[in-house]
Amino acid sequence: MAPDATLQLADELSRLDFITARELKALSASSFTTVADVLLRVPRRYEDRRFTKPVASLVNGETVSLMLHVYSAGWRFSYKRYFEVSAGAEGEPYGARVYLRWFNMPYVAKMLATGMNISVYGKVKEYAGKLTISNPDFEIIEDEDTGHRLVEAAMGGIPSEPTEENENTDCIHTARIVPIYRGISGVTARSFRSLVWRLLNRMAPTVTAPGYDVAPAYPFREALWDVHFPREHEAAKKARMRFALAECFRQQFTVAWKRRQTQGRPGQVTATSDGYLQELLQSLPFSLTHAQQRCVAEIRADMESSCQMNRLLQGDVGSGKTLVALCAMLLAVESGKTAAMIAPTQILAEQHYKNFRRLLQQMDVRLSLRTSDRADDSDMIAEPGYANHLPRIIVGTHALLYKKNRPHNLGLAVIDEQHKFGVAQREKFINSGENPDVLVMTATPIPRTLTLTLYGDLDVSVIDELPANRGEIVTALRSPGQMKRIIAFMKTELEAGRQIYIVSPLIEESETRAQASALSELEKWKEIFPHESIGLLHGRLSAEEKESVMTQFRSGETKILVATTVVEVGVDVPNATIMLINDADAFGLSQLHQLRGRIGRGCHKSYCILLSKAKEGEPGREKLQVLCRTLNGFEIAEEDFRLRGPGDVLGTAQSGLGSVQFTEWLSDMRLIHRANRDAAAILDADPALEQPRHAALWELVAHADGQGTVG
Repeated sequence: MAPDATLQLADELSRLDFITARELKALSASSFTTVADVLLRVPRRYEDRRFTKPVASLVNGETVSLMLHVYSAGWRFSYKRYFEVSAGAEGEPYGARVYLRWFNMPYVAKMLATGMNISVYGKVKEYAGKLTISNPDFEIIEDEDTGHRLVEAAMGGIPSEPTEENENTDCIHTARIVPIYRGISGVTARSFRSLVWRLLNRMAPTVTAPGYDVAPAYPFREALWDVHFPREHEAAKKARMRFALAECFRQQFTVAWKRRQTQGRPGQVTATSDGYLQELLQSLPFSLTHAQQRCVAEIRADMESSCQMNRLLQGDVGSGKTLVALCAMLLAVESGKTAAMIAPTQILAEQHYKNFRRLLQQMDVRLSLRTSDRADDSDMIAEPGYANHLPRIIVGTHALLYKKNRPHNLGLAVIDEQHKFGVAQREKFINSGENPDVLVMTATPIPRTLTLTLYGDLDVSVIDELPANRGEIVTALRSPGQMKRIIAFMKTELEAGRQIYIVSPLIEESETRAQASALSELEKWKEIFPHESIGLLHGRLSAEEKESVMTQFRSGETKILVATTVVEVGVDVPNATIMLINDADAFGLSQLHQLRGRIGRGCHKSYCILLSKAKEGEPGREKLQVLCRTLNGFEIAEEDFRLRGPGDVLGTAQSGLGSVQFTEWLSDMRLIHRANRDAAAILDADPALEQPRHAALWELVAHADGQGTVG
């Protein structure tokens, strides 16, 4: 242990004398300001650099660890200037040489000299008859005992693991199991690894953090060493599981705390009668599905209560979530309140607005639209003190977050595709009213473990049944070589009066991504179908241009719509029966399922064609075959979760889980249930977390609410 081992997690990096001003600035820009920020950023993977081998046995193309003696060192020049070291292993024949070359790294010349012993890790390449390694990781071996041990390892091919006695002076970047971290702008991997090593050596022996004391027999400091610089892979696995359990508990405890704070919170009674609701149901040419009826009943029961509703409405593509939300909004309107729905895109907001107008055209319900570019029925947004009692429904985009558009007398806040809004945006919208009832919706089915994690503080209603009036959807995986058959089939559907989507991952061609673009596809399909009207839709068009394109496609004037994923949500054209998705393997499973949901919205049989160059056995093809097997979004979500892992499925910090590092627990229902039980037991015994032994947990939830700091 270092003599000055007194660091605590809360200590500021700016107070440490071994971090340069440049490094400090770069770390701060990436939100690393305390010791905790660094040490709780765990490796994303490890490289086993322990097993060394003789230089004489090196093979072109292999990545190796080497223990070498420097025979010569100096600057060289061919097509560019570089620093080169000629080295070999002690005890090997004189001719057994490997040449280490560093390009654009002039500082190496100040570090290496003839006669040194170094440990090296890199990829061997044969160049002009010489075995070379370009820009290898290296360390100078100054300690004689360490050098002897590594030399023996090099000659014998055995692991060169450090011992407790020389832990502080052993190699960090080579000759061990080396941690590999996610990149940090302005900080090299080597510098960050060295920083972690120095912080661990100076860490106080009794250090801990709120919510991490889940395994008293496995001290926090020891686990930190094992997760960053393990001696064996099993130690890293054990440490990761310890941290995964702690992370799972902290997350579930925070959710449980939040749920208990919101449960029973005074709200508004927003369902007093159902005249408007019954009028709507009687006007529909179909009946709600049993699942829709169940969800409406669950929502209505919440709205009849004087406690604030916080409910998630989850359903598959085309399951009728928006109609259920409209039923809830009508209940709020009849109680004299404003009901507002916020959507992430203008296309989706306008789609909802038009559908609501169609459904409510015979009813005495005021309806408004608010986007950054459009404002219909502007008199419906009343200024403070002016006709605020008027019942109405408002549909909008982020424009509803601005003061001039914020709804007054808000009784029900509906957030559509809520995962596309940031946490602060959702809170700002909800805070437009005084504890309004809140209904959040998602059309992206989520695995059950993630539902408990992301929405554990909400009551959940699930629409697990599709309407009976939807057309069959057939999904087929095709290769570019089958395009003639695809075009012939498209021609048949066009002659029958149907319409087609053609979706590409890019707007325009890219030098770095060999994938189809909407602009190039537009020209291609104009040549293939010169007599058909073909439209183009992508995210760079103005709101007016998007609306014009969609109006022409909805009316049937445009027969083929070439688009990007801007059509993923909010586009409802029952006459469209074909969706061709170019380079389908470039998309995630859930996104492909969302895109496919744009067809099959009428009574006609529809076809989703997944075009891909992926070969049999490749991951991209396996993913697409899942879509061919099932239309069930919940099954697809589970498969997506299995194939990509929770980290990719969750995406960015908008989910509220941007800091999750140990994704192992996100797919372990037993671990989540265990954490839930432990959290509930603590909160049952000490609801306000007043007991001294729960001080760390109070600090945890206070920090989560932005009221405190960890450490």
